[in-house]
This record gives sequence, C-alpha cells and structure tokens, in this order.
Amino acid sequence: MNRPTDDTINYVEFPMHDPDAIKAFYETAFAWRFTVWGPDYLSFSGAGLEGGFNREQGVNAQPPGALVILYAHEIEEKQALIAKAGGEIIKPIYAFPGGRRFHFKDPAGNELAVWSAKDAPAASPSDAADLK
Repeated sequence: MNRPTDDTINYVEFPMHDPDAIKAFYETAFAWRFTVWGPDYLSFSGAGLEGGFNREQGVNAQPPGALVILYAHEIEEKQALIAKAGGEIIKPIYAFPGGRRFHFKDPAGNELAVWSAKDAPAASPSDAADLK
C-alpha cells in the first residue's frame, strides 16, 4: 500500500458475497491483482487506488452508496468487456458535460461507473480533475 497522505482517499472497501466471482470479474474486466487474506477478505491493487472486498457477516451491497468511477480510454470496449465478464450494465453509455460514462453492477451488486473524456484522449489524474 502507498504511504497514506492526509485528507485523501487512501483505500476503498466493498462488500461481497462470492470471493471467486469478484476476483474473476475484476481480473478479467480491469486486470486488477488480488491478495487473498482468508475466506472473507480480498485486497486489490492495480486500480489506481488500493482497496478490498469484505464478506463479513451482515455486510451487503446496498445502493445508494459511494459511486466509484473508473476511467477507460476505449469506453465501448470496456462496456463490452464488463458485460462479458459477468457485470450487469445498468446505465448504458451516455454523454455528460465532461465526456461519456456508463454504470454497471459487479457480481456482488456494487454499482460502479466508467467514464471517458469527450474525445477520449489518454487522460492523467490531473486531466480528469479539470473535466469535472
């Protein structure tokens, strides 16, 4: 894990029901890497922000929650890959002032989104902040 910086998002944690389904989905759709910390916890890296999936008793994915938004240069390809990996597209690609995005649910029911810039240039984190 990177050294924490005050007042920044350092880690994100999602609930899960099926560790194998979650691991397979995010490895396939986003090429994230996982560490298994036992039957009830997975941590991930390679997502731009480290985090984990927790299967504690009584922890369920319930909207609304925080919306985590990922970036994809090729948004159509990413939407297709997510659907193929087992994600449910709940809001297909649509335009917003900074570009385009879509929303999906992962196998545990967590809602996430993917965005791309208007002309889909490769964007750095500072470029993304300028578009919001």
